[in-house]
Amino acid sequence: MLPLLHVHHIAIICSDYAVSKRFYTEVLGLTIIREVYRAERQSWKLDLALNDHYIIELFSFPGAPPRLSRPEAIGLRHLAFAVSDLDATVQELARLQVAAEPIRVDEFTGRRFTFIADPDDLPLEFYEV
Repeated sequence: MLPLLHVHHIAIICSDYAVSKRFYTEVLGLTIIREVYRAERQSWKLDLALNDHYIIELFSFPGAPPRLSRPEAIGLRHLAFAVSDLDATVQELARLQVAAEPIRVDEFTGRRFTFIADPDDLPLEFYEV
């Protein structure tokens, strides 16, 4: 068995760096650890944390092709965040003018969840724990 400890980070490539940076920091409230412009790649790299834990690398690359999200395609499906109060989360998203799907219930766990989309239509889930 591999000696895996935990997921270190998730890398996301965005189409509009300024828009995605604002979304992940101002809407989701992630904090910036480091922001670097890599001139040789014409690429921004933004390291983001949630509760002081490094979780996301946000990249920009010129001319990056779009990735299918719908219909669902093979590969990484979505990123999920645990929340303690889904109703309050949905209300805050609405205040920030971010539309959430109707709340659903996981048929196996009985837990409630909903989805939103980031600026590039990446599905983001909020799962009540």
